[in-house]
Order: sequence, then structure tokens, then C-alpha cells
Amino acid sequence: MRQLWSQSTRRGNLQKSMGSRKCSPRRRRAAPVDRGRAVEAESAARVENGAIAERRGDAAPAPVEVAAAAAAAAVRGAKEAATAAPRAGGTAAPRAGARRGPAGAVVASGEVALEEAVALAVALALAEAVVSNAATSSGADVPAARRAASRTEMMEEVAAPPLADFKAPGGPAPASLAALKPPPSMAELNADPNAHNSHQTVQDQEIKMIDARGQMLSQYPRYSTFQEAPFCASIQADLQKAGFPAPSQIQQYAWPLAMQGYDVIGVAATGSGKTLAFLLPAFHFLLQQGIRAGDPHFLVMAPTRELAVQIEEEAVKFGRASGIKTCCCYGGASKGPQAMHLRDGVHGVIGTPGRINDFLEGNQVRLQDVCKLVLDEADRMLDMGFEPQIRKILVKITNPNRHTMFFTATWPTSIRRLASEFLRNPIQIQIGNRDELKGNQDIVQIISPCTFGNKNQVLLQVLSQSGVGDRNNSAAKAIIFCSTKRMCDQLQRDLQRAGVPCAAIHGDKGQREREHALGELKSGAMKLIVATDVAARGIDVKGVTLVVNYDAPGNTEDYVHRIGRTGRAGQKGYAVSLITDKDAHALRGIIEVMRRTNQEVTPEVEAMARSAGPAPPSGRALRGKGR
Repeated sequence: MRQLWSQSTRRGNLQKSMGSRKCSPRRRRAAPVDRGRAVEAESAARVENGAIAERRGDAAPAPVEVAAAAAAAAVRGAKEAATAAPRAGGTAAPRAGARRGPAGAVVASGEVALEEAVALAVALALAEAVVSNAATSSGADVPAARRAASRTEMMEEVAAPPLADFKAPGGPAPASLAALKPPPSMAELNADPNAHNSHQTVQDQEIKMIDARGQMLSQYPRYSTFQEAPFCASIQADLQKAGFPAPSQIQQYAWPLAMQGYDVIGVAATGSGKTLAFLLPAFHFLLQQGIRAGDPHFLVMAPTRELAVQIEEEAVKFGRASGIKTCCCYGGASKGPQAMHLRDGVHGVIGTPGRINDFLEGNQVRLQDVCKLVLDEADRMLDMGFEPQIRKILVKITNPNRHTMFFTATWPTSIRRLASEFLRNPIQIQIGNRDELKGNQDIVQIISPCTFGNKNQVLLQVLSQSGVGDRNNSAAKAIIFCSTKRMCDQLQRDLQRAGVPCAAIHGDKGQREREHALGELKSGAMKLIVATDVAARGIDVKGVTLVVNYDAPGNTEDYVHRIGRTGRAGQKGYAVSLITDKDAHALRGIIEVMRRTNQEVTPEVEAMARSAGPAPPSGRALRGKGR
């Protein structure tokens, strides 16, 4: 018994669930485990497999295959033993708080009695011993046999009636969507993602230009084509190579103002081309003035490392031919190479507020010559508590001719206050109605109600329909969002055991791991990443056709940013939210966002939203912030 218990405690999820529970001596006695059940299961599996092979005319199954089937049967028996274990006050039944582990076994939550966990652990150990003995006797690889048993059990759980193929919403299209073709179904998008890419963002009908006094402007300049923009020849050549048919709306209205030196506040949806809206005017100014590399003359601040690296990639893509040199400064990586790059001389710095402050305090960078300042995703930087660092940086920028641009997807009061302090007579550009949260119109949004017991099952079916679960389809890519780092790592392990390769990104991962995971997704070597909200803003990966909210977002704003990782630059995409009763309170805001782009909301989801309880007191207080 001691040996079996030692084997079972190596299972991480079970160890965690039991380690935090304190029980009285009265409850420490393990429930009796019927060892005969495992033996009978093994014998039944051998007979059943042999009979099937005989009917098919196949060779007798290998011992490891029989053992895998026996292990699956033993685990099923363990579930019955665990749920039938005696408890104080009556017989045990599966609880709503219980969740399923990688092999489909019930993992005890804080409310599950200790004897249930002991019964389950011993039965799991028996199943593992069956597999090990069979593998040893046949000369097979023991770890491989155990993995086969785990996959067998998990895939048996998944073998439920398939979900209907997710389709685009029906009903009449609003005016802004009238000129579009009907969105493809998930299966059609899976077959050829590139065939459903217009390479142009949906045109919003509501454009507002507001001056510093809050008055609407009736006349304002606009560059409707790249040829109208007076960029130098090298920048125009890079734009032609990129293959965009025309500037996006935020670019059409921001470029003329930036070229004339107006401070600009750009408020537009995610995936609308804001990066080039601020990079190209800065590049043109540097080239026109003949400024050489040295102390930086333009500075871009971003809230996360991933977004800073992404902006740097665009700066290299559109500035290399023009001789523009930039340095990306962010935490989580060695300061040495970044400091050396700064000493060699640059035209601009792109980075996060924390690392830029580190270099300022060490006198490794001077910002007194900065004449082009950009704050990208400014609302997110304030949410993350970067306002003190931002203020320290702005104090060091003493150039009286500084030109400042703020870009954000939302326009909360905190951003308005900061903008009023550091911008001079800015002109605000609002693409669409930014007073209300609205998703990208290229995204089909779907809510899929589920339970804790079948959540992984539904997820695997969604991945299968989207093509992400198909190793032969290299075009389909997806991002899954979880609310906590712990759930992120756990789901990654579960998916890998189910045969779906993926990587995890969250705040506890090293910068090298995060960059590697994103690089693999961009190159197509990896088709799926599981992430917390650190990947919800600014991350632009070409070909992402699916976003899954495995856990509900903490607020509606986070939902809009999460789903914005797909449907970028004209690419159609799907956003599927798996909602349990616990997260039903988030449905009210999500449904409002969906209706603003004419998405279909089923009666079941509406009923679920009406019966939902109140949100947790502090948003993510019960789940953690998951950064």
C-alpha cells in the first residue's frame, strides 16, 4: 500500500488538491478499494480486444494495447469508487466544484473528502502498475505505454456527439457590413484561411474629428491612397512591397495631422493599423531633416514586452531600407546587448516604461532630443500602474518642439486626464463609436455554454473544427486565453497529453520562452498558444483564425482586446467563449458587444445571462489577475 501511495502522489494535480486540505484523524482512514475490480477490468479488456481482433481478422492486440485498455477501465472503476466512497452525512456525489484531470479522473476540489482522493489514488496506481507490467513483459517502452493509456482515457471522454459546425450569424447585416460577403463557416475558414482575407480592415461609417476645445471638425485632410501620402521614395517602396490595397482608416486621418505636426489622439479598434499610423510620419520627419543616428529623436512606449518587440519588427520592416536604426528596450532580457545598441547610436527607442527608466537612471540613454513621442496602448499602461514611470520619462524629454501621439482602443477618464497634461492642443480621431465597446466586425463571436466536466471536451471539438487540432493543416492558428497562470500551465499539459502541441505564455515565463513561443506561432511551427491577458493587447500574428476564451475575461474591455487577436488586417476569424455557470455574470457585457456587430445570441445564452448572479466584488478577485 505504501508503494502504491508513493506512486500516486507523483501526480501533480492530485498532490496539490490534497496538500491544501487539513482533515481530522477521524477522516484519514482510506476507503476500501476493491483490488478485484482492476483485475476483472484487465481480464475483460483482454477478452474484448481479442474478440474484436478475431472478428476483424487482425492479429492479436499487443500486450501494451491491452494494458492501455485495462488502465482506462481501471480508471473508470476508480471514478465509481471515489464517488461512492463513504462520507460523513451520506454518500458522495460528484460536486460542481470538481474538475477533471488529464486522464479524465475527478480531481478533488477543496470540498472533496480525503477518503475519496485516497481511493482514487490507489486505483490509479493499480492501473499504472497494469500498464508497466504489460510493457515490461513485452519489452515495450513503459513511459510510452503510460502515455498511451492516458490518451486512451482522455479521448474516450471526448468521444461525445460532435458539435454542429460553427457558422456565421444570420439575420440582416447592418449598413457597415452591407458590402461584405457573408463570413465563412469555421470549416470553410479551416480549409483555406488565406482565401478569406481581404487584406483590408472593415470600413467604419462613424468617424469623428474633435479639436482641443471638444468641437467637432467638419473639414479635415485625408489620404485615401498611399500615393497621396507625401512619404519619401524608400517608405513608399516598402508600402508597395507590403501589398496593402489602401491605408486603413486610422492611417488615412492620422497621417495628414502628424505630417503637419499636430498632437494626435487616435482611438480605434484593435487590428486597425495603428502601428504604421505613428511610425511612418516619424520616419519621414527623420529622413527629411537628415537626422543621423546618435541620441534618440523618437520614442515609443508600449505596455508589454511582446508589443514592444512587435513594434520593433514593424520598424525594421519599414525603416531598414531608409537607414532608420531603432533599439528595443524591455525587461526580462539582458541589459548588455540593449545598452550596447544604444551606445552605437540610434534614431529611436521602442520599449516598456520600466526598462527605459532603468537606462535613464543609469545614464545609459538621453532623451533631451526626442521630438517624436508615442504612447501606444496608453490605457493599458495606466491599468498596469505605469503612470509614475511614464511621468518620470516625460520629465526627461525637454525638447520644446516635441510632437506627441497617443494611441488607444478605449478612451477612459484616466487617459483623458494624462493626455490633457502632456499634449498641446491635440486633435482626436475616433474611428467608430468609441463611447461604447465594440468588437472587430471581421470576427464571428460565439458563446458556447458548458460545464466544468465537459469544458475540455468542448474545447477539443472546437480545435478540431477549426483545423488547429489537425497536424496536417499548417495554416490554422489559435490563441486560448485563461484567467490565471496556473490554469494556463495546466491546460497546456492537458492539451499536450491529448496530442495537441502548444506552448504557454504568462508573466512567470522568461522572456526567452515567451519570444520563442510567439516566434513558433508566427512561423507556423506551433499552431496554438495558451496565454493569460499579457497576450491580449497588441499581439499581431498573421493567420490566427481562432481565439478561445477558456476562462471568461475579467471585464468587457478585456474581452474586446482578447478577441482582437484574430480578424486582423482583413483576415476573417472566430472567437469562441466557453462559459460555465460560474462565469455567467460576464455574459451581460459580452452580449452587448456582440449585438453591436449583429452577432447571433441564442435563447439559451440569453436565459443563462438573465439567471446569472452578480460579478465577484473585485472583478478577478476570485481568480487572480493572471498577469
